[in-house]
Amino acid sequence: MWTNDSKRILLEHFDAIHNSPSYLYHSALPFCPSSSWLCECYIAELSQEVRVVIGLQKGWGVCSRTVLLDSKPSTLSYSNNTVAIGSVNNDILILDAITGSQTAVLHGHTSGVGSVAFSLDGTSLVSGSEDKTAKLWDMQTGGIVETFIHKDAVCSVSISADNTTIASGSQGGTIYLWNIQTGACHKTIQQEGQIHQVIFSPKDPQILISASGETVQQWDIDGHKVGPAYDGHQIVLSPDGTQLMLYINSEIQIQNTDSGEPVATIYNTGPCCFSPDGRLIANACGMGANILDFTRPYSHHTESLVGHRDDITSLVFSSHCTLISISQDKSVKFWQLGTSSTDHVVTHKKSIPLTPAPTRPVALKAKNGLIIPSDFPVRARKTWGILPSLCNRSLQIPAEDSHQSSNQLNDNKLIFVWYTDSEINIWDAEKGELLQTINIYGLAVNNLWISGDGSKVFCQRCKSIQAWDIWTREVVGWVEFEKDIKKILMIDGLTVWVDILDKSLGYPFHSQVQGWDFGVSSPSPHQVFNELPSVVHLNDAKLWETSTSRMKDIVTGKVVFQLPERFEKPVHVQWGGQYLVISFPLKEVVILDFCRMSH
Repeated sequence: MWTNDSKRILLEHFDAIHNSPSYLYHSALPFCPSSSWLCECYIAELSQEVRVVIGLQKGWGVCSRTVLLDSKPSTLSYSNNTVAIGSVNNDILILDAITGSQTAVLHGHTSGVGSVAFSLDGTSLVSGSEDKTAKLWDMQTGGIVETFIHKDAVCSVSISADNTTIASGSQGGTIYLWNIQTGACHKTIQQEGQIHQVIFSPKDPQILISASGETVQQWDIDGHKVGPAYDGHQIVLSPDGTQLMLYINSEIQIQNTDSGEPVATIYNTGPCCFSPDGRLIANACGMGANILDFTRPYSHHTESLVGHRDDITSLVFSSHCTLISISQDKSVKFWQLGTSSTDHVVTHKKSIPLTPAPTRPVALKAKNGLIIPSDFPVRARKTWGILPSLCNRSLQIPAEDSHQSSNQLNDNKLIFVWYTDSEINIWDAEKGELLQTINIYGLAVNNLWISGDGSKVFCQRCKSIQAWDIWTREVVGWVEFEKDIKKILMIDGLTVWVDILDKSLGYPFHSQVQGWDFGVSSPSPHQVFNELPSVVHLNDAKLWETSTSRMKDIVTGKVVFQLPERFEKPVHVQWGGQYLVISFPLKEVVILDFCRMSH
């Protein structure tokens, strides 16, 4: 028990503990699951540390490590405890597969890297990029050994098992075979359509398998067709080369490579990979993944992995019980399979079932509790006490077809606003009565927020933000933008930060953050910032860095608390004098009690 707990806490908090051993007490131990041996052993010593009031796991989760990236990862490869990740920002990140720490960054491509593959011994790496080149890298030095020039973007790369040949498939339908020793191309193979994949057989370094269009074909090293062709637009080989996955329409067929006999069928065409022993298959399904054991007569589902906040783009087994995945959410996750635990959120041994909808910013009143908005149904609201963490009131606003809504705790009143039929309605939840109705004259509203002091309501339209005084029902501020507003990012008092979307340069669309102060006497707000605030001042001695989710001492600059990386990218942070309330995109709220922190 204690060995597993010790291993998990080191993995989940590796960077923080590596940078400063004191993090073990300030930022790691307070986040130990409530049922863990470490929590029971050190609970007395943690009495003066930060306490997690809401958001603590009951047991160790399946995900042991989350690494956040600066850009979206596109491809993944593994060898000898080393992970290579190709990204859309032209670089290749090298991570330690055990700790997840970054060990190197390979620079050299001038466009996105779409394919990476290790040599069998892990000493070399080959990469393919949209910059029309493939590159061979020395993993000991991180240097470029050779660059192979193409006429089109490189879609897939592979190294033969004997380290003599590199295969690279291009967007134009050409497969190039390169001699590693000389750097010369000794053969080209032309196929119809883009080359989706090229893979050398693990069993025979003279055999290459390619996928182009809807056909999978086998070739020898001289470019001659060998063996039968298969239907399919994507392929995955087992580590020993005895099993083959074929992506055909809306299903994946697994068959024996020698006999061609079918082994199993998976009715989902997300990214897949084999375990090292070939017994398990990991199959990504949107933001999650399923682990399947297909050695039985029927494919048997053994485990589900949930935690990414966007679609998984690639995954790979690093051992028979460890899986690594990358996602569009700019993260890498390390999963410990067979972990018999739960990720239920608990506090004081009571379960906190949060709302089924994505969590929007919560309203906080430190003495009496907080309210968590729910969008489905939009009328429902629940007020939760912080201590004890129980739902103490369930409310419904009288709106059958409201489209946008917001709430605010102000002057001991809980105020709701919602928009329907060209009207903004303000409702006093304590009295259960309608306070005001503001007619906005047929203007469509994309979003609705209340100012921090409860005096104004901000209405977002496609290219404008209007501020209405709740009590006089008049427009008191208006700003018009040349570009569309993607969304309101944050409200701090009377200052609004918006994300402006620029479509003029084509896809992918660019955006710019702008901050506007509506707390001025004139109807025209002042533009104050072009980026989100980087810090939140908690008090005279401490500040919270929003980008890194850590607390620092203002005088010394020392980091005194770090939120674990598994709590990714909060959408809202609110300080209530004692409690820090952090809400996340998907149904997750964490509340930290800092009153016990003595330093």
